Amino acid sequence: MSEGDAAVQERLVSGSEIARLAGVTRAAVSNWRRRYDDFPSPRGGGANSPLFALGEVQDWLKRQNKAQDISAEVRLWQVLRAAYGEDVAVGVADVARLLSGQEPTPDLPPDAARLSGELAGTESAGALVEGLVVRLADSVGRAGSDNVTSGRIVRAVRHFAGDVPAGATLYDPACGNGTLLLAVGPEAGAKRFGQERNPHSARLAQLRADLAGRTDVAVAAGDSLAADQWPELHADLVVCDPPVGITDWGRESLLLDPRWEFGTPPRAEGELAWLQHAYSHVAPGGRVLMVMPASVAYRKAGRRIRAEIVRRGLLTRIVALPAGTAATHAVPVHVWELERPRVPGDASGGVRLVDLTGNSPDGPLVPAPHQVADVPLIELLDDAVDLTPGRHTAAAHRDFHAEYDSLRARLEQQLERLASLLPPLAEGAGPGTLDTSTVGVAELARAGLVEYGEAEPVSVTDQLDTDYLRGFLRSPANVRHSTSASGTYRLDSRGARIPQLDIEVQRRYGQAFRELQEFEERLGAVAQLGREAVELARGGLGNGALSPPPALVD
Repeated sequence: MSEGDAAVQERLVSGSEIARLAGVTRAAVSNWRRRYDDFPSPRGGGANSPLFALGEVQDWLKRQNKAQDISAEVRLWQVLRAAYGEDVAVGVADVARLLSGQEPTPDLPPDAARLSGELAGTESAGALVEGLVVRLADSVGRAGSDNVTSGRIVRAVRHFAGDVPAGATLYDPACGNGTLLLAVGPEAGAKRFGQERNPHSARLAQLRADLAGRTDVAVAAGDSLAADQWPELHADLVVCDPPVGITDWGRESLLLDPRWEFGTPPRAEGELAWLQHAYSHVAPGGRVLMVMPASVAYRKAGRRIRAEIVRRGLLTRIVALPAGTAATHAVPVHVWELERPRVPGDASGGVRLVDLTGNSPDGPLVPAPHQVADVPLIELLDDAVDLTPGRHTAAAHRDFHAEYDSLRARLEQQLERLASLLPPLAEGAGPGTLDTSTVGVAELARAGLVEYGEAEPVSVTDQLDTDYLRGFLRSPANVRHSTSASGTYRLDSRGARIPQLDIEVQRRYGQAFRELQEFEERLGAVAQLGREAVELARGGLGNGALSPPPALVD
């Protein structure tokens, strides 16, 4: 076996790659794993995205007669994976360069060049490269990365972009390998501009367009935030799946940048820097469709910028996409839509919030009525400026009247029971009369009459009532003993003392303490119900879902 063959055999492959290798669906591979005890065990990855040794998989497929002749495209992919490893996107770009007629890079293995030539004789160079790009997107650990946008994200953005007219100008400031930039809008007639900080990905994006004969595409390399290569560009539609979770996005050198129209983004809010950069490139009447992590809608650090965008009426829609849309694992993402008014000051009066999180990631993108809320701007401009769609769709379709009636009925029921729980108490012998003969709880414990449980002491003898014991532990004298100088209360049962009374008297006291405890717990539940009722009533009165009853006429 040659060194190259050995490297291929040792490569790790995902379930989707096994499916391609065997010519079956991913569901079939999952079924094999469940049905066959001898299916190779994962050699890497996580529980939701396991990786398998390619050699072991190939041997298993042969034993089970499930293997098919490996196509030249699969062999090419395996050679690229073996040669480039985690940088396989560079290998795809090198193949695209070769197929475009340019001199091959020194890094491209001879086997890859030979297989590329063979395949170019059976299909177009553009189709070959697109097939490799699909494999790249399916590779575990790459979908949803800075340079690869998942097919589900592309589908969603394309859907919400709607019909883009021919002659429109499109722009993607973080275009990766160009998938989103090339997929949205009409197949011909639109001018497309992109920029990507990874030079290999930028090269691949441009080569994809060139091989497809698309002369209306221009992709530049470089960081759009730090060195914008299209400063004078104003597009009809800006689409972007930006890098996420990056704090080192150049904030210190960009503090006074004029693009921060809505406020200078905090270090931890790099996504809001990308959003403002995208908006700065929108022509009047144009739109931004930006893929965002769900946390950008509610994080405290970005509240001021969110408020400014909402206040100006520029945010027209946020769609919460189903889990699993962004990658092979469940990563919740939103699509934000901003629109620049044709006439300054002429902006929307509300935001459409759509919650598709309960849908399948491959399901329909047209929301049901209960998944949509058209929220007035004033309702979004509270202290949190939380733009999470689910929060508002749930409130918009909430039955305030039924909930309020239910809360009132529960409160009335609890209040009726509450009055009967407070025990009747007779007059005692007088304050201090029980202090004359007491015993320490620590003494009772040493005598084996009391055990310390997880919360409070417990009697282990029929000569001491547990409720009596616990009730006196909460007496004013014992509470004062357990309260520190700072006012903090901490039960110190070992230093507490209780009166020495006959067991029958203890039981009477114990019952009274037990009833008081139940009354106190019920009182807390009533207070919580009351707070819920007040909050619900204020919300319903404020948004029109509830109204005061008509005035009674004598």
